[in-house]
Amino acid sequence: MPSFDTVLEPNLVELRNAVDQSNKEIGTRFDFKGSSARIESTEQGQERTLELHADSDFQIAQVRDVLLAKLTKRAVDVRFLDLSAKIEKMGGDKVRQVLKVRQGIDSDTAKKIQGLIKQSKLKLQAAIQGDTVRVTGAKRDDLQAAMALLRKDVTDFPLAFNNFRE
Repeated sequence: MPSFDTVLEPNLVELRNAVDQSNKEIGTRFDFKGSSARIESTEQGQERTLELHADSDFQIAQVRDVLLAKLTKRAVDVRFLDLSAKIEKMGGDKVRQVLKVRQGIDSDTAKKIQGLIKQSKLKLQAAIQGDTVRVTGAKRDDLQAAMALLRKDVTDFPLAFNNFRE
């Protein structure tokens, strides 16, 4: 029976390259001379975070803009980053912002995807399997219609579809 997996997986190599390029640009830009502006990438198990460090709120916004420009240039969707994190004050006049890298579909989004497929009246089944959603059906055309539906309706996340089997 044909099926595909709906996943949320950033290209980690391109993400790392974008962080490295951003740090290189921050190191050479005149407006960052003498500041502690930088981006650090940390990984704990499956969770990845990017820590933006700067001397002021304005400067951290510029660091974030440099990072987003580099991500866009390297074809990494910026929706993988959770940009809603608050800017934290550190010792002295330093600030930081911790951005989570979204990886894997959370349970709420998986339930939303499952509900969308049920409401579509297509003859498909959606099963939540960990951090992916497997969609199976009898017809390949129905699966392709489901992909188009998910691309249109789930705009919060850059969903990808893999393991398309017949």
